[in-house]
Amino acid sequence: MDKKKCLNKDLITQHLRIPPFDVQPTLELDEVWSFVQQKVNKKWIWLAYCRETRQIVGRAIGGRGEEGCRALWESIPEYYQHSFCYTDFWEVYAKVLDSEQHKACGKEEGQTNHQERWNNTLRQRLGRFVRKSLSFSKDETMHQNGLDLFIAHYNEEKGAKFDERMWG
Repeated sequence: MDKKKCLNKDLITQHLRIPPFDVQPTLELDEVWSFVQQKVNKKWIWLAYCRETRQIVGRAIGGRGEEGCRALWESIPEYYQHSFCYTDFWEVYAKVLDSEQHKACGKEEGQTNHQERWNNTLRQRLGRFVRKSLSFSKDETMHQNGLDLFIAHYNEEKGAKFDERMWG
């Protein structure tokens, strides 16, 4: 029996665009839960969304603690790690992110609206991420691969639209 392989992580970043040099990117970071096989086997998906390019620039899957947040930060390409970040009030963000480039805010401020909307898009388009569904991942590798393929396709689509906006 051959083992399933994780996709190359470059799949997510290969279509990333970099905003013009005079624009400092702004990131929205958030986490969303999913599960593999049973709801008691929760997996937290950590995501970083760039407002300017409208792309997912980083992702991690794991627990909801500091380790998961740190894995997200390490998954973000170096160029974007200098960006200002908005998050919710989940305390681990303050432990991992530099206070000079981080602001925790509530939903009423609207600073994480794009990321929250993206989470809804994920749940609507991929059955395995719907909370109450007969569709679910049976294998962690396939769960990760499904997410990575979705992000790669999404980033490619948004990258083309970014190019259109920037270069006509």
